[in-house]
Amino acid sequence: MSLARRFPTRRSSRLPELLVPALLGGLVLVYFAIPFVAFLARTGAVDVVGELSTPEARVAIRNSLITAPISTAISTVLGVPLAYVLARRSFVGKRLVEALVILPLIVPPVVGGAMLLTAVGRFTPIGAAAAAAGIPLTDSLLGVILAQTFVAAPFVIITARAGFGAVDERLEQASRSLGYGPLSTFWNVSLPLARGAIVAGIVLTFARAIGEFGATMMVAYNPRTMPTRIWVEFIAGGIDAIVPLGLALLGITLAVLAAVQRFGRVPTVIDR
Repeated sequence: MSLARRFPTRRSSRLPELLVPALLGGLVLVYFAIPFVAFLARTGAVDVVGELSTPEARVAIRNSLITAPISTAISTVLGVPLAYVLARRSFVGKRLVEALVILPLIVPPVVGGAMLLTAVGRFTPIGAAAAAAGIPLTDSLLGVILAQTFVAAPFVIITARAGFGAVDERLEQASRSLGYGPLSTFWNVSLPLARGAIVAGIVLTFARAIGEFGATMMVAYNPRTMPTRIWVEFIAGGIDAIVPLGLALLGITLAVLAAVQRFGRVPTVIDR
């Protein structure tokens, strides 16, 4: 009897027990894939290049490519330090802070936009003061950034917190024992070790920001971004009218994801 037959590999022994989960998971994958295939099948009847060359489409694409990176940068600069504090410290009110981080994820985006309007709308003290200073917080690119940051920032905070939580605190303690301060330890030890999770959170944040519609529509319907322009085109012309901008939006998000997977080295759950 061969050695391979006497001692079956771990991979082959796990195949039967993974069969049912794989089949069930396959169903949801099919459910995910069918809308993509059906949407892409409609591209043949649409002049994608011509429609994307219109002034309205170019402005919408430009606005999205301006605001989404800014929103992502703001979310990262402010959110990653907060994620580190949540991963490393217990303090009075921590549960409240965690709830505030999660709330924008579970509140419907349109409601989130309405909440923003009650805080920074044109007739609120903050909004009126900003408008008087020549910095309108609604119906402007700044309003788009505010809406995108509100709904997208939790992604990088939650993901980065998980990354910092996976870093062995003894490594940070060793850095401190060598004379490095808290900031040096964070920058040279904690941040590099949690890089994969942080990069993944940044990607999710960007994808959420560039695709944000509900809150953006409430806070800054004009100037239009790609999602708001898609809505206008849908109302005017139906599904076929939104295919060009929909493809452009899908292409941007896929390109960012592919670049990060290629160069960012975002780890998978199990590496084989």
